[in-house]
Amino acid sequence: MTPVCEPLTAKQVLNRVKAPSMPFDWSLNPYRGCQHGCSFCYARATHRFLDLECDDTFQHYILYKQNAVEALTEQLKRMAGFSRTLKHIGTVAIGTATDPYQPLEGKLQLTRKCLEVLARYQVPVSITTRSPLILRDIDVLKTLPVVSINISVNTMQKHIWRMLEPASPHPRQRLAAVRRLSQEGLPAGIFLAPIVPYLTDRPRDLREVISSAAEHGARFVIPSYLRLSTPEVKTWFLQILKHREPSLVQRYEALYRYGRLPDRYRERIDRHINQLLEHYGFSRERASEDTSREALNQEPQQLSFSF
Repeated sequence: MTPVCEPLTAKQVLNRVKAPSMPFDWSLNPYRGCQHGCSFCYARATHRFLDLECDDTFQHYILYKQNAVEALTEQLKRMAGFSRTLKHIGTVAIGTATDPYQPLEGKLQLTRKCLEVLARYQVPVSITTRSPLILRDIDVLKTLPVVSINISVNTMQKHIWRMLEPASPHPRQRLAAVRRLSQEGLPAGIFLAPIVPYLTDRPRDLREVISSAAEHGARFVIPSYLRLSTPEVKTWFLQILKHREPSLVQRYEALYRYGRLPDRYRERIDRHINQLLEHYGFSRERASEDTSREALNQEPQQLSFSF
């Protein structure tokens, strides 16, 4: 199905992130919705801010901020005043509620143009994506103070990957992107996310991802668990399970009764992941970070629509 792509006009594109638990200070998302259509994506719930459904509408109805570059330029200009740089404002995380390198970016180049603006003011950035399209922007990234480039990979098993991520690039393409970014001197690593109970959490599957990360020169591996803390996301994910893995539905309803995984489950998987990280030479301290911590309780951006 060809996605419907509509423009919207944003009053601002940088959102302040005030929660001290977040590993970044600002978020920037040039798009709403994501063509990758990952069934587990917590960002589906952001569509409700726009009075849109959180089902496959999230994949097939994409909104792009047509004035993102201009809005970002004005916002940074006001923040800078007479300063030449804005290194002091903290890290801008790109891709907290969408994939900034989804297919539409290949045409519109909003993410690239925003990076060029951020480079002008030397603003530190982190990026999270599932797409090797980020390689297109190596030239711009090398002019920026890049904190981290987080390439998301949670399984190497083709049938599970396609079930959970119907339109994302192949995991091996993503690993190749990590290798190239690292070779270019950029701090790229694997975002092992989300860890999906009974599907991507088996010891051999975790080992395969982490060993592949090491083989491809990843600087780090950051694990993160599946969240079903919003009704919209939980309903959609369980609907996918009913269609593809019906035997797991009752187990998920019990496991996610309160929207998040029980501590006993996390502790068990954490122990195994930490052993693997140590074995393959990754920092366990860095693994305690989680760049996906959702900011769904933040006030949504003020938007005026222009369809």
